[in-house]
Amino acid sequence: MSLSLSFTHPILSRHVYSAVFPPPRFLFLSPLIPTTSRFPILYRAPQRATALSATAVTASIFRDTAASASVFAGAYALVFTFDILTQKELIQQNLSRKLVHILSGLLFAISWPIFSNADEARYFASLVPLFNCLRLVIHGLSLTDDQSLIKSVTREGNPKELLRGPLYYVAMLMLCALVFWRESPVGVICLAMMCGGDGVADIIGRKYGSSKIPYNQSKSWVGSISMFVSGFIISIGMLYYYSALGYLQLDWGYTLHRVAFISLVATVVESLPITMLIDDNISVPLASMLAAYLTFGH
Repeated sequence: MSLSLSFTHPILSRHVYSAVFPPPRFLFLSPLIPTTSRFPILYRAPQRATALSATAVTASIFRDTAASASVFAGAYALVFTFDILTQKELIQQNLSRKLVHILSGLLFAISWPIFSNADEARYFASLVPLFNCLRLVIHGLSLTDDQSLIKSVTREGNPKELLRGPLYYVAMLMLCALVFWRESPVGVICLAMMCGGDGVADIIGRKYGSSKIPYNQSKSWVGSISMFVSGFIISIGMLYYYSALGYLQLDWGYTLHRVAFISLVATVVESLPITMLIDDNISVPLASMLAAYLTFGH
């Protein structure tokens, strides 16, 4: 003899669980329409909830794709603009190269908030430096020829230069986006020091750097001071930007001291006579990254 229990449950279909005993995430209460079932209370997620989730995912993918395309277009427009200015001799090539160095990385970091809140958003953002990384490798190996690219990012017009400083630069952009993204001050400070601090130091140092550092005759006091000041100011500006948007919550009293320390570490590393061993686009961001990680703790 078997015994089965079946009944309709228009009442049980309502709020059965209290705030103290919430339902499992993968189970939902039954709909308001009375039904007859051997298992009357619990069943798997309704199709409407699944549809809404799929819609949200689709919206995030569309937004991130559009954001990636916008950032890529902006990066191309930036380089194209400075190419035109250089060709018309409105700006020197070395200055053009450094301004691209400063602006491209900072604008990339500033663009992160236009991406969605999905976990995968950082991967979409990283597509831009990844594409540029592949582009540098292709042209650096002379598989194709792009003189405008070579002139805009190299010192001497040698395609092999693309496989050193410029390649390290875009690799660091990708690393900071993938590892730290918007939730940590570490990546933001790292890019501020590499793009802003190091870039400004080179511009000011070349023009006014007559007084050299004793242990490195290729670096000047004014260049190092410029790096410390500009790196500090740009880092604070970037942190304030992300704090105002709600991504970071900072104690500004401690933050100012910590950023000053990080700027000092990056400046000292940049002044060392190790350029022949390790490029500034590796040493400066890694030193900034380590100092920021140790001081901010995440």
